[in-house]
Amino acid sequence: MTVQGLFSARANATAQISAVPRIAIVGRGFSGMMTAIALMKTVRAPFHLQLFDPNSSVSGGQALASVRSSTILNTRVRDLSVSVGDNDDFNDWLCSNAAFRAAVPAAIPGFRQIFVPKEIFSDYVYQRFSEALAARRDITVQVCNDPVVAIRRSHGNRFLLESANPANPLFDTVILATGYGLAAPNAGGEDASPVRAQRLVARPHAVLLGSGIRVVDQLLQQRDSGYTGQVTIISRRGFLPQSHTPNSADPVFPAETLPQSLPEIVRFIREACREAEEAGRSWQSVMNGLRKHARSLWRSLPARDKHQFNRHLRAIYDSHRNRLPEAMHLRLKRELAEGRTVLRRGRAGRGAAPCGLFFTPAGSAAEEIIHAERIIDCRCQAPDLSAPLMQSLLSAGLAMPDELSLGLAVNARGEPFLEDGSTVAGLFAVGPLGLGSLPDIDLVPEIVSQAYAVAERVGERFYPRVKAV
Repeated sequence: MTVQGLFSARANATAQISAVPRIAIVGRGFSGMMTAIALMKTVRAPFHLQLFDPNSSVSGGQALASVRSSTILNTRVRDLSVSVGDNDDFNDWLCSNAAFRAAVPAAIPGFRQIFVPKEIFSDYVYQRFSEALAARRDITVQVCNDPVVAIRRSHGNRFLLESANPANPLFDTVILATGYGLAAPNAGGEDASPVRAQRLVARPHAVLLGSGIRVVDQLLQQRDSGYTGQVTIISRRGFLPQSHTPNSADPVFPAETLPQSLPEIVRFIREACREAEEAGRSWQSVMNGLRKHARSLWRSLPARDKHQFNRHLRAIYDSHRNRLPEAMHLRLKRELAEGRTVLRRGRAGRGAAPCGLFFTPAGSAAEEIIHAERIIDCRCQAPDLSAPLMQSLLSAGLAMPDELSLGLAVNARGEPFLEDGSTVAGLFAVGPLGLGSLPDIDLVPEIVSQAYAVAERVGERFYPRVKAV
């Protein structure tokens, strides 16, 4: 499907597409759509944009369109603007929505500190995308549902995207925005995440695998839909998300000279959190402040410290940076206190048991069976570097894994870099694909900043600025 800039003449489409730079974005989740918005608002000359994603929906990508209305974002409205330099854009959009204002009257005159459902954020993102497209008479946008299986470097420093459509043209720029991976569209049922056991157990029992926001959200959705059975959460490290503060926690990070070794950094952060609470602030304010220094701290660590952090500290860090709205956290605490939900630390087996799953508790080598009528995998996996698309990049020397093999090694602008420090002109990886290189690049504010940095680079590449005389 091709969409012209809303005031373009269709008769000129073919000539226009062939005469302007061609840009491909692989993925239409938030990273992909945010990059598309940034390109349309930043690159001020004509281009053709093609969006690749196996999900056939045109009103939302995987990360946005497949959510339920009860799914609450764990980030306040103030941090969800897609307009760089205007932190109030999402708040202003909510204020202009009469239905939302009527539903949340207590937040008037603004909604900066509240948490909203992902469905509302999705509507906001796609309206901003539509507005950016409508404002451009000189571009075309094409949506392609064929999965991309490989990316090749062609003659003339262009890229060929291999998919089910053999007629795909060459592209001048390719932006990978696959997040944690692109899945084929769900062909069966309305919910593809639960893995049901073959036989019902005697007592209603559900098992949730994971330790992040998703597992808590799924637990509360189960309860909201009337499920009264026992729930067991299986977490490898045994950590669950901590709580946001009731009000804003302004960033605080008292550091002039940052420590250099991992043990020193851990001690420093713990001491800063203790001092903040003694001063009447909160540890959340320290964690918010840490985000401004996370990348420089990460770059300063030797490889052995990065591996140690990933093995032993990442789960703790994630539980404190990806926090729950206070109301959700209170519900989680009640579930655990009343015993309706049990948290078990250990590993779920790879294979399914006849009516449940195999489980190895932490500190034990003995495997047991947990009987359950439903098993729901809520774990957030790292990008799959063994997928054909990623393997095509690695084998062709267009990218390399980061030090921890969590994704691709990238710089702050999303450019994959190689062992000699060079980058491949015209190739970018936006969002969680760079999590091993850029801490917190899976969060909305960081993705927004990176998307605009990519757009600036694309604009400079094709349309260099001419200095005024």
